[in-house]
Amino acid sequence: MKGHIRTLAILILTLAVLGMFLLYFSLQPKPDSSPEKEVAAKLDINKARFAPGETVSFSLTLPTKSKQTTATIRYYHLDSPVDSQTVPLSQSKTNWDWSPPKDDYRGYLAETVIDGQRFTIGIDVSSDWSKFPRYGFLSDFSDKASEKSSSVLEQLNRYHINGLQFYDWQYKHHNPLKTENGGIQPKWEDIANREVSVAALKDYIASAQKFNMQTMAYNLIYGTYEDAGPDGVKDEWRVYKDENHAEQDIHPLPEDWKSNVYLLNSGNPEWQQYILSKQNEIYQHLAFDGWHIDQLGPRGQVYDYDGNRLNLEEEFDEFLHHGKSKAPDKSLVMNAVNQYGQKQIGTTPVDFMYTEVWDEYKQYKDLKKIIDDNADYSDGKNTVLAAYMNYNLSKEKPGNFNVPGVLLANSVIFSSGGSHLELGEHMLSSEYFPNENLNMTERFKEQLLPYYDFLVAYQNLLRGDGLKELPLKASSDIGITSEPEKRKVWGFSKSDGKNRMIHMINFTKADSMEWRDTEGTQPEPDTINGIELNVEEDRPVKKVWAASPDSRQAAPVPVHFSQKDENVAITVPSLTYWTMLVMEY
Repeated sequence: MKGHIRTLAILILTLAVLGMFLLYFSLQPKPDSSPEKEVAAKLDINKARFAPGETVSFSLTLPTKSKQTTATIRYYHLDSPVDSQTVPLSQSKTNWDWSPPKDDYRGYLAETVIDGQRFTIGIDVSSDWSKFPRYGFLSDFSDKASEKSSSVLEQLNRYHINGLQFYDWQYKHHNPLKTENGGIQPKWEDIANREVSVAALKDYIASAQKFNMQTMAYNLIYGTYEDAGPDGVKDEWRVYKDENHAEQDIHPLPEDWKSNVYLLNSGNPEWQQYILSKQNEIYQHLAFDGWHIDQLGPRGQVYDYDGNRLNLEEEFDEFLHHGKSKAPDKSLVMNAVNQYGQKQIGTTPVDFMYTEVWDEYKQYKDLKKIIDDNADYSDGKNTVLAAYMNYNLSKEKPGNFNVPGVLLANSVIFSSGGSHLELGEHMLSSEYFPNENLNMTERFKEQLLPYYDFLVAYQNLLRGDGLKELPLKASSDIGITSEPEKRKVWGFSKSDGKNRMIHMINFTKADSMEWRDTEGTQPEPDTINGIELNVEEDRPVKKVWAASPDSRQAAPVPVHFSQKDENVAITVPSLTYWTMLVMEY
């Protein structure tokens, strides 16, 4: 009996010890059993823009070991191969260099196929960013922003963004730098009471310049805080709503911000001297490459201190010429709000034309009109549009951008010869750049890349020299319209004398012809394959090729065609959002 008791006691003790072990291990942190995040396959280059004669450095990342041991890279200018090279593939990341032809202002496309997957990337060889501007922005200059500045700039570099607008970085509009005893202070708060770190500013400027991105300091042409008097701003410089200088013209801002914006007469010589000296002071402390000048659009009936009626847009020309003379080696860009003052701006030494687009120009056709008009006003300068997508959607609860709306708008802007200010730490949906209520999904980021590769690779056909509009007389089995229409394909044509470009944009599923897609409802179009297109053309056509950001990662493809008399019959390979056909003479 005692033996049984002893055995039972040992069993109980054993179970107790085992229970303690089980309890101990159950309380230990469990190893992460979730699979590691897969590294995306990607092809990168080291700069957004390359000077003629500069070497391009490539980096190819593969998530898994390739079945191939080498990769052949083909380099195209338009659809013509200009070079190729074979490189050995490394386990995960492969690096190599390429020396493009030394021609200035040219776009190229690098292409390789590995294990059946096509990789492409655009390459811009240009001595000056203003020829083919691809403008982005930055809006967070806190200490915390420095932690992610490298990843932000690397992402923008992959989209070939070659200029950055530094938005709301300044201490005060009329006194941009916070100084004490002649020295710049390490930190201040902007007009919305957000932290600005000088160290973060300097880091962003220096890092962006290494990518060959032009850094532009944002500020108004005529804005001050309410308390600008002690800083040397005179009442005689201000803009008034009445002839007796009793009511100042102001731009109201939220109550919890530091101040409303008070307007000044940009044509006043003393104000010009004041603010231009402040801008040069900026250049002494911060290595910005130029000034992005903003305005506030039409102000109605306004007056100077002496009661004289002001036409503010008439003053832009003199101000910009004066500004350039004070800093001839610095870039200038000025916003024309809804085209206000754009005719005057077009005659000045701005690097390119820039329009913030509002509801007066809300149709897709208006985007092209602005770009065409800006070229006329400026003797051919290219245009950047600040066009904020999904505007009302961004005011609701946080969510994602509606991809079809953005891609249709970009198709119109890029094919018309412009580019779109939309990319920074996030994508823009509002005139207040820090607003990031809408996100880009990873899938959307991948879809957008070929659009920017396309913009670079074919920049000579999209917005190069000597482009002229040609009337498009065409018919097809799906119907081509000369202006954007719902349920139709829009077609228009340009020529540089050697090539004729036919742009086809797919509105066959569109629920609205307003480009902003303000509520985020624009549906995705169906891909249309094998479109039979007949084009009236009186010149002999040597060959036809096509390219699309929606197909083959923007790589060019030969197109079957036949010509009889003045009719060219073309079989368009496919059309999703946008396809460009090129007829070579």
